[in-house]
Amino acid sequence: MKTVKLQDIIGSENEVKGENWDSRRLLLKKDGMGFSLHDTVIKAGTETHIWYQNHLEAVYCIEGDGEVETLKDNKVYKITPGTVYALDEHDEHLLRGGKEDMRVVCVFNPPLSGKEIHDENGVYPVDED
Repeated sequence: MKTVKLQDIIGSENEVKGENWDSRRLLLKKDGMGFSLHDTVIKAGTETHIWYQNHLEAVYCIEGDGEVETLKDNKVYKITPGTVYALDEHDEHLLRGGKEDMRVVCVFNPPLSGKEIHDENGVYPVDED
């Protein structure tokens, strides 16, 4: 059994900050679950290009608002609390923060090791370890 408290992650090495987001990484590859789990805050009014070529991601919004635009078809999906979106086709997308910060819970498969930052194409690298 493993327990993790968000308050213990904030300010630790498992809190990774990007220009447009803060990711609190609760479960990682080293935890052996086969997925990683993150509590992430998307900053209001931002836009981030993301393309998880190496990972599948499911996202559950718990606070705030935003939107996702899939680039293959330019469809825009409004994200509000209670909304889940799943990038089940390695969808290249734009993630936009709305009028207020958006807090989401993200699950990645394969799991992240913890220090990943999006590259210039919005991709997380594959963890070969």
